[in-house]
Amino acid sequence: MKNKKNTISKWTFALIAMFFIQSCSDKFDDIEGQLNADDLDYSNTENMIQALAGSYNIFATRGWEEPLLLSVRGDDVNAGGLGDQQQFADTDNFVYTQDYWMYNSLWNIHYGDIVGLNTEIGLIENFKSFADESGQATADQYIAEIKVLRAWLHFNLARVWGDVFIIQTTTPDTEIADGPASKDEVMQFISDQMDEAIPLLPNMRPNERTDVPGGVTRYTAYALKAMAQLELENYQGVADACGVIISSNKFTLYPDFYSLFKKPGELSDESLLEMQFSDYGSSTGDTFYHLYGPFGPQGWTPARANASDGWGFYEPSMKFIKFMLDRNETVRLETSVLWTDRGIAELQADPNYATLPSFVNKTTRDGDIINDYARALFASGKHYLPSVQITTGRNDYGGGKNMIVIRYAEILLMYAEALTRGASGTGMTADQAVNLVRSRAGLGGLSGVTSDQVMDEKFAELAMEWGIRYYDMIRLDNFSELSYDGRTFSADKQLLPYPQAQLDALPTLGGGGN
Repeated sequence: MKNKKNTISKWTFALIAMFFIQSCSDKFDDIEGQLNADDLDYSNTENMIQALAGSYNIFATRGWEEPLLLSVRGDDVNAGGLGDQQQFADTDNFVYTQDYWMYNSLWNIHYGDIVGLNTEIGLIENFKSFADESGQATADQYIAEIKVLRAWLHFNLARVWGDVFIIQTTTPDTEIADGPASKDEVMQFISDQMDEAIPLLPNMRPNERTDVPGGVTRYTAYALKAMAQLELENYQGVADACGVIISSNKFTLYPDFYSLFKKPGELSDESLLEMQFSDYGSSTGDTFYHLYGPFGPQGWTPARANASDGWGFYEPSMKFIKFMLDRNETVRLETSVLWTDRGIAELQADPNYATLPSFVNKTTRDGDIINDYARALFASGKHYLPSVQITTGRNDYGGGKNMIVIRYAEILLMYAEALTRGASGTGMTADQAVNLVRSRAGLGGLSGVTSDQVMDEKFAELAMEWGIRYYDMIRLDNFSELSYDGRTFSADKQLLPYPQAQLDALPTLGGGGN
C-alpha cells in the first residue's frame, strides 16, 4: 500500500531524484550511469520511488539543442539564429554535415538517457526482490512507466536516423554488436513494449495521479503506441490505440489554446505526457528548468522588468504564417507566433497580406514587446512564457515553464487521419474528432473530412511541436511541401547522417540503412 512517502510532487521530485550524470565521451558505449548502487539498502522498499523520480528527471533533462534539431526541418519552422550556428541553418535547408556537434549531441544524450533509464529499472528490480506482493506490483508499475519514457527516446532516434540500436541494458556491448534495428523494427518494438506496459499502468489521466502528479499512465502508453503505429502506416493500429483514449472519456481539450502553453495550462486534462519544470515557487534557491532561451526573441522589452530575452534560434516560417492567415486563424496563430515590426513589414510586402488582423502586433496580449532583432523575423509563441508569469525574482526566459510532449489534440487528429485512410473506429467519427479541434480554434465544422483536410488541421494545430509536421510529410512522401522558400527537398534528405564520431566508435553502425 502506498503512503505519503510514496509521493512525488512537481515541487520535490527533482530534489529527491538520483541524478544520472551524462558522460562527455563521444563513444556511446562509454556512457554509463554514475549511481553507486552498492550503497543502497534495497530492503527499504519505500525508497524505490526515488528510482522512479530519477527516471522522470532523466526524461525532462533535455539539452537545449534537442527539441530544436528534432523539429527544425519542417516547413512550419525556420532555424533563425542568423550569424551563428551556420550548420543548424544548413540543416534547416537539408544540407547536412556529418560532424556537426548537434547531431552527435542528440545521439549521445538520447542514448545516454536510455542507459540511465535502464539503470533505474535495474534498481527497481533490486528493490522488488525484497518487496511484498503489493510492493512487487508497485515495482512493476514503476518499471512500466520507465519503459514508456525509454520508448519515447527510441522513437525520436528512429525518426531522425532510421536504423538505430534498441538498448534495454546498462552494458549494451552485445546489443551494439548485433547492429542497428530497422526503423520499422524499432517502431514495432515500441508498440510491443507499450502492450506489455499498458495493463501495469494506472487507469487515469496523468493529472489524476496523486503519487506522481502528471506521471505516465496507460493512456500515455496508448498514445505512444499510436504514434509508433502511425510511423508503420498501420492505420487500423492507430485508430485502435487512439480509440481507447477517446472512449475513456477522460480527456478533453483545454478550452483556452493561448493559455494551454503557459502556466495556466500545465497538467491540464489535455495532457498525456509533459516535461515538468519549476523553481518551486521561490525567488531564490534551486531550480529545475529547461533552457528556453534558444526559442525566444532577442532584445525584447518585457512587461516585467529584468526578465531575460532569448537567442533567436527558432522561427515560425513565413509559409506557416500565410497558411494560417489564409484559413482565417486567430487564436492558434496568435499563440504560435511572436511578431516583430520587421517581420510584419516583410509579410505585408506581399500585397495579399497588406491588411492584417489586429493581433498581428509586436506587443503580446500579456504586454511583452517583441522588438526587431537580427537573427529572425518571428519567434515561437508556443515556447513563450509571458514575463508576468515568471516567478518574482527569477529572470530566465521561460523560467519554470513545462513542455508538453503529447496532448489530446494530437490523438484526435491521428485518429481522424487513420479513419480517412481506411481504418474503422469506435471512439467517434473523423468529422467529430477534427471538429472538436476546430471548435476550440473558433473555426466552423467540416463534413466528410478528407485526409488532406486532416493534415491541414495537424499543420495548424501542432506546428512547432516536436517535428510532427516534418515527420508527417516524410511518412506521406509529400516532399513538395518541404521544398519551400528556396529549399529543395529530395528523398535522400529524409534522415540525418549518422554522427561521424559514432561511425568511428561503432563499426556495426556503418552497416545501417542511412
